[in-house]
Amino acid sequence: MGCCSGRCTLIFICTLQLVLALERQVFDFLGYQWAPILANFFHIIVVILGLFGTIQYRPRYIIVYIVWAAVWVAWNVFVICFYLDVGGLTKDSDLLTFNISAHHSWWSEHGPGCIRREMPEAAGVRSTESHSYITVMGCHMEYQYIEVLHSSTQILVALLGFVYACYVVSAMTEEEDSFDFIGGFEPFPLYHVNEKSSHLLLKPMYLST
Repeated sequence: MGCCSGRCTLIFICTLQLVLALERQVFDFLGYQWAPILANFFHIIVVILGLFGTIQYRPRYIIVYIVWAAVWVAWNVFVICFYLDVGGLTKDSDLLTFNISAHHSWWSEHGPGCIRREMPEAAGVRSTESHSYITVMGCHMEYQYIEVLHSSTQILVALLGFVYACYVVSAMTEEEDSFDFIGGFEPFPLYHVNEKSSHLLLKPMYLST
């Protein structure tokens, strides 16, 4: 009964993780955040693997999910430190875009209440490349705090998944051990029955002689 409830809870957590990961993937694509895009991609694959292992009673797949949950928590801690400028990191760097582009979080220009305005670099100057300054005003919440909120939610759900996955693997292992102890996989009973039947077949021949 406990294993069943744990499996149902883990299935719900994995489903919730998939929804949150897809939502985050969309906004990371809009912001051209290549490092988070790759991390989200691997996260979605491993969560699907853990969901499959939970439904199909595959402890090895769930163990892979457990290991990834720890890595996922560490990654999101790094993202939080990045956006809060902790430990020498700075949110103004191009680290999350692999220095390929100068794009930043999509929320930096499209946050709740933000008003985005483009201002020309110099009036009366025309060039082949149009440069403009983008000013953002009136945001109800700064974009770095939105990213921190996303990562904090991911950490919370991942920790719940880690705990329930460990519980489900432990319960599955106990069930397999108890089944082996009863004799579910032992060939001895079958061998004993065959030996007894062959002994009964040979017994009349022995009496006739």
